[in-house]
Amino acid sequence: MAGRNLIDYVFITLKGIAMGAADVVPGVSGGTIAFISGIYEELISSINNINLELFKTLKKEGFKTAWKQLNGNFLLALFTGIFISLFSLAKFLSWLLENEPILLWSFFFGLVTASIFLVGKEIKKWNAIAVIALLIGTAVAYFITTLPPNENVNSLPFLFLSGALAVCAMILPGISGAFILVLLGSYKTILDAVHERDIKMVATVAIGAIFGLLSFARLLKWMFKNYKNTTLALLTGFILGSLNKIWPWKEVLETKVFDDKIIPINENSVSPLSFEGEPQLMLAIMLAVLGFSLIFILERVASKK
Repeated sequence: MAGRNLIDYVFITLKGIAMGAADVVPGVSGGTIAFISGIYEELISSINNINLELFKTLKKEGFKTAWKQLNGNFLLALFTGIFISLFSLAKFLSWLLENEPILLWSFFFGLVTASIFLVGKEIKKWNAIAVIALLIGTAVAYFITTLPPNENVNSLPFLFLSGALAVCAMILPGISGAFILVLLGSYKTILDAVHERDIKMVATVAIGAIFGLLSFARLLKWMFKNYKNTTLALLTGFILGSLNKIWPWKEVLETKVFDDKIIPINENSVSPLSFEGEPQLMLAIMLAVLGFSLIFILERVASKK
């Protein structure tokens, strides 16, 4: 996009860091962060610039023209932020998930709840089709949150598929790429590969993600171009339905042992008043309010940029 300066790209990188942090957590979508920070449609359009025409431009007119056609500065700044976040925050967020899950989920619950309002207000016309799309999106996302995860899987072809499916979810507001990895049974494998700098596994997932991203982004661009109102209603439903997954207070119904660790694989949302253990209610409410407020602050900042 013309007219951007270094500070603008720093902000885009920060948005990428926020997207990466969200995508590490099973239940929160980086696509939600992209949407509320005002870069979602530009991201989809820029990804769609990666096509045969781009390579023809590169061959005929050189790198500089092709880079501009790609919107390369935007993508470079954004994905730099995403990768910084994935490699620097993955371990910290994993620790929070294990040691302070209620507080972490409370923050994200407030954040995602606010996102429903921000995405929903972009729907210009509420009609029967929009309502149906909202209900379908809500039902699909809720159903996904109730599915039990598979066992940990580490075969390279399956990791390629995991990367492709997860990145499709990643760019959908409300559908968490990390949670898709949990369902597929490859979340811990990939997280460990990132921690341990296992280049072979990380590269396999990355190639799968690129394949999925280039394929799915075309569908999204077509939907926004031809059925924007319905698409926005569907995405709002996805976010609404995902709230079940990130409700902070859970009753563990079933566990399994992964690598000598007891991992809950079947949980049920419960009231904090009936939660077995310390509900940390006041601090959880404060963090939920912080997450809720942060979304509107980010939206206001994005609208000024």
